Amino acid sequence: MTVKKLITPKPLTAAAFAAFGDVIEARVEGNNFAINEGFTQRYHDLAKVDVNDNNGRVLVNIFRATPLVQPIVINMMERHPLGSQAFMPLGQNPYLIVVAPAGAFNPDNIEVFIANSTQGVNYHKGTWHHFCLALGSESDFLVIDRGGEGDNCDVLELDGSLVIAPS
Repeated sequence: MTVKKLITPKPLTAAAFAAFGDVIEARVEGNNFAINEGFTQRYHDLAKVDVNDNNGRVLVNIFRATPLVQPIVINMMERHPLGSQAFMPLGQNPYLIVVAPAGAFNPDNIEVFIANSTQGVNYHKGTWHHFCLALGSESDFLVIDRGGEGDNCDVLELDGSLVIAPS
């Protein structure tokens, strides 16, 4: 029998997530300024999109995620060694982010964050992460990632011993 380890999600903040990537959100303390005759506030340069390896190019996608039954068992992790990958929710639902540092995978280094519907993330190249974990109902995400030459997705199957506390 596999012993389960419960991981409690913590709030997503730029400081807490910095080792894994960028938090994409309209922050007052960030680089922002008025444009379009003052009718629009531009929150500028929110993520370091990195897709140039092996003649990469930017892909803009929409992913539609179906919530998993809770409590969620972490059965897999993936990483993109040739480029970053950004997710921005398009609806009103919060969602979960499961990450581990780039490099050799260690399940003891997994962290779980809960993001609100105004926060996106940009995973640094090579950061281990779970696929989109929608909460509440089916959710769409604008996804910016890499297209081009080379295999840009490594997937690890896990033993199911890590479980996310219900949100």
